[in-house]
This record gives sequence, structure tokens and C-alpha cells, in this order.
Amino acid sequence: MIRLKKTGSIFLFISVVVLFACKSKNSNTKSAAEPGGAETATLAASTNVIGSYAGNFGDNMITLLITKVTGDSLEGRSIVGGNDRPFKGVMAAADGVITVIAKEPGGEVHDGIFKFSFDNKTPGVLTGTWDPYQPTNELGSKEYTLQSRAFVYRTEVGSYPQASQRLLKEEDVYNFNTEELEQMRNEIFARHGYCFQKKYLRQLFENKEWYIPNTTEVKNMLTDVERKNITLIKRFEKYAAEYGDEFGR
Repeated sequence: MIRLKKTGSIFLFISVVVLFACKSKNSNTKSAAEPGGAETATLAASTNVIGSYAGNFGDNMITLLITKVTGDSLEGRSIVGGNDRPFKGVMAAADGVITVIAKEPGGEVHDGIFKFSFDNKTPGVLTGTWDPYQPTNELGSKEYTLQSRAFVYRTEVGSYPQASQRLLKEEDVYNFNTEELEQMRNEIFARHGYCFQKKYLRQLFENKEWYIPNTTEVKNMLTDVERKNITLIKRFEKYAAEYGDEFGR
């Protein structure tokens, strides 16, 4: 009688252990397939979504900077049209594709919602749409395909690289007209990834292969050489504007 009781207790204990193990296995499998589960975290890590992505965005160029990924959460900034706006989003993974819905704060008229995806079959490429919170005739939905492009400050690029390489003398700028001097000066900012508010300046640099909008504030990035050259160029811009016709420029 005592032997049968022990046998029954052992059988009951084994049954409970097996049942608990099965439930744990099923629970883990489910969470891995859901947004925020192991699949999303693993795929995000393998895809390495953190980075800078740049490309055409309607009439402008945009840079999406993804700066932080935690589980299925994502944070970053959008830089376009002279604006630098933060965004936060959530990720979901399925069949080797990460889908992201990211929202800008909504405090600016040009804020909206990004929806984009990463596919492991095309690494370094981000495709998606953007919809404004407040659509107008001038501001509507946009589609985009962005490439992974990291900003790098380079002094050798542009039509007037000397403005970032050495101190300019008056004879270096004396014979340039106003438009040339303006481009020379603004190239200094463009080399630092400055996203211009003025559309004609954005159009001037956004077609250059070396240019990537990366910030809307460059004052603390300028070198001493560049600061002094900007002062000199501005002085001659004013001079060229006032006396250009007299000297046939």
C-alpha cells in the first residue's frame, strides 16, 4: 500500500514538470513571433539598423539618423528642409523584414509619421512613406528609398576647398562675383553637413555626391581657419555687390 502511494506521487510530480515545461516552451515561442519579442530584437541586431540613411524626399534631400534601439523601440532624428526633428517608433519583424512606425513630436507644422522597413535581402536600404499630421496643398505624403550613408567632414570637397584648408588672402577672393563668393562661403557650412533653410542653397548642394545633411547647427563645428575665411568672404561679398557693375563683374 505504501509502495503504491509513492509510485503515484512520483507519477504526479513528473506530470506536473512536463506540463510546466510545455507551457514555458509555448509561451516563449509566442513572444518571439510578436512585436517586441526575440525575433524583432535578433533581427534588428543582425540588420544593424542604427546609422544614417540619406536620399531624395520630394523636392528635398532627407537624412534619417537612427541613434538608439532598445528591444522593439527605436529613436532618431529626421533632417530635411532646414529642420531637425526627433522621432520615436516601434519595430516588428516578420520573414526577414523589420517594419517601423515612427512619430515626430507634432509641435511643428512639418511634423508627421514615418513608416519604413528594412529587408535583410537588401542591406543598407530603407524604404517607406511619410504622412504629415497637418496635410495641405503644399505638404502631402511622400515616398522614399534611402541608402546607408555616414556623414564625414571632408576639407577636399567642393568647388572652393581652399576655404576650409588654409587662410585666404584678399587676392584669393578679389576677382570673384557675388554668387561665386556666396557659394564659396556656404560650401564651408555644407562640408559640415549643414541643412540649409534657404531652398536655393539646398538645391545648390543636394546634388553634390559628397553632401549629406546632418545638422542644423554648425557654429561650434567651424575651425578657426573657416571662421576667419567666412569673415573675409562676407566682406568681399558686400564689396562685389556694391561695386561689381563699376568694375564690370
